[in-house]
Amino acid sequence: MRIEKVAILNEVVERVKDSDYCFIINHGGVSVAQMAKLRAALRKNDSRLLVVKNTFLAKAAKEKGWSDEVNAMLTGSTAIVTGHGEPTAVAKAIMEFVKDSNGKASVKGADYDSKIVDAAMVEALSKVPGKDQLRATLLMLLKEPATRLARVLSEKAKKGPASAEATAGEGDAAPAAEAPAAEAAAQ
Repeated sequence: MRIEKVAILNEVVERVKDSDYCFIINHGGVSVAQMAKLRAALRKNDSRLLVVKNTFLAKAAKEKGWSDEVNAMLTGSTAIVTGHGEPTAVAKAIMEFVKDSNGKASVKGADYDSKIVDAAMVEALSKVPGKDQLRATLLMLLKEPATRLARVLSEKAKKGPASAEATAGEGDAAPAAEAPAAEAAAQ
């Protein structure tokens, strides 16, 4: 094998081994502009796209210990998306790319959470909220009881002095009125 091919093979193997996930996509017939748009979206998520030969990816799959079901995915024009961090945002970017390609691109599968998953699972992953969105939702849920308590206390404070005077006036008047009547009855 030529030195250039060995270098490319080593890069593919290292990227697959070092990444948290590896999405396998078909990019046949997609324009350069569409690929550039996908690469830009992936860069924002600490991921990279690499067009690979199927034979190189087969060797990388063997090194990584992937199951034989990957071999069925290694047909046609293949590219991999590798990276670190949260895969849901990457899956969303890939599914957006597939949607914008008008049927030219497709997802073949992925290595996610040390399991080989199919295209349907990648699509499902793309619909899951990201960690940041889940954290924001959880924070909002945790903050809600305190917010409600603050609103109630604020309303009580606004009504507090006026209602306290009215209550004090009523409470003081009633015993005073009862006292002379009790004295009169005693006599």
